[in-house]
Amino acid sequence: MTLSAHDDLILLVRDPIDADALIRHVRQPSDGAVVTFDGCVRNQSHGRATLYLEYEAYESMAFEKMREIAASLHTLFAIDSVAVAHRLGRLEIGETSVVIAVSAPHRRAAFEACEWAIRELKRTVPIWKKEVFEDGEIWVEGENSTP
Repeated sequence: MTLSAHDDLILLVRDPIDADALIRHVRQPSDGAVVTFDGCVRNQSHGRATLYLEYEAYESMAFEKMREIAASLHTLFAIDSVAVAHRLGRLEIGETSVVIAVSAPHRRAAFEACEWAIRELKRTVPIWKKEVFEDGEIWVEGENSTP
């Protein structure tokens, strides 16, 4: 866990993510919006039934890239605070893999920042996803592999 200069919260965890705790962390009295992204494990991918996912990361680099994304959000958008948590290890269908929470005085900045953050996370953070099916498995990485 780390807190940045903006009191942002960045987590790589192996236990379930407490999205409500992330929302509470970013909410400020001056905010009019908190926008969240909750990425969850779906039961199908590539036209095949998914059994479960496994996430692996180059943890020190992933952590640093997530911190850079949070710092960039403050430069690019009129926001107050950010919390990002990503799970590692085996995740079952319906479990949350990533949560991003962004607070801002106005909703537009919060929405735009949250969308930008998940795109950048998928594009730049060294976290890899293995999708496991009844008849095999595949590794998926980055923005180009998920529609």
